[in-house]
Amino acid sequence: MNRPAPPASPGGYRGRFAPSPTGPLHAGSLVAALASWLDARAHGGAWLVRIEDVDTPRCVPGADEVILGQLAACGLTPDEPPVWQSQRGHLYQAALDRLLALDGGHRWAYPCACSRADIARAHELAGHPKARHGELVYPGTCRPENGGLHGRPARAWRLRVPDGQAGVITWHDRRLGLQQQALGTAVGDFVVKRADGLWAYQLAVVVDDAEQGITDVVRGEDLTDNTPRQLHLQRLLGLPEPRYLHTPLVNGDNGEKLSKQNGAAALDLTDPARTVRTALMALAASLPGWSPTDGASLSELLASAVAAWRNGLNAR
Repeated sequence: MNRPAPPASPGGYRGRFAPSPTGPLHAGSLVAALASWLDARAHGGAWLVRIEDVDTPRCVPGADEVILGQLAACGLTPDEPPVWQSQRGHLYQAALDRLLALDGGHRWAYPCACSRADIARAHELAGHPKARHGELVYPGTCRPENGGLHGRPARAWRLRVPDGQAGVITWHDRRLGLQQQALGTAVGDFVVKRADGLWAYQLAVVVDDAEQGITDVVRGEDLTDNTPRQLHLQRLLGLPEPRYLHTPLVNGDNGEKLSKQNGAAALDLTDPARTVRTALMALAASLPGWSPTDGASLSELLASAVAAWRNGLNAR
């Protein structure tokens, strides 16, 4: 077997793949898994799998085990036992408690009574812009200085974002370069605990990355504009900031991103080597000098791809 070995040192690079169990992996999610795995192996680091099942209404029973089986069939085995977000609520509550305890003249987290319809009406009246993907920018209706809940019952918890220039988050993406987002105008105060009592993705992923010691986040480009919110949370909570690398998306024949919502087909694993070879070809821009060898075994494909990814790191 020619498969790259996992790291010997627990103190170095730690990466992760964090699928949501809303169905089996498809071609696009395999590309994302491979990118994170290749980056970990090229750095001589550890690769973890985290099942992001915090949004329980969208999760499909048994999909988590299907995903883990698909990864194993493709030669992608985590170096530590997987973790499930649904078992980590106590960690997220501790983080919210810390946010509520922060001083600085005001609470960073506060209860919110607004429904989506309330926000839409406020948006229409005030002319607030929409964020990317059609998300409504929260106008700050329930901020304490704006009157708080106005006698209404709390529905969710929101995290305050700094106004003006103080809310401009700048960071470096390893592929995209210098990135910047003004949280106040792009997002507004965002939800960290939902009205249905479930934990929001932004808080859960930040807590998990810190608790698992993740040093590098490699994920699809569609998640790029989540990064400023996560950096804001990391800085408030005093958590380490991972490096970020957002990879190109895989599109279907209709030009849309492959996703479960768009009906992307589950991986065909009758020939795992062929399936992995196809996924690696989608990462060709990050694999300088790599070309798939006819008849190569799965382990040979993965080993050659790690070497090519490492060469790409050295070239940058």
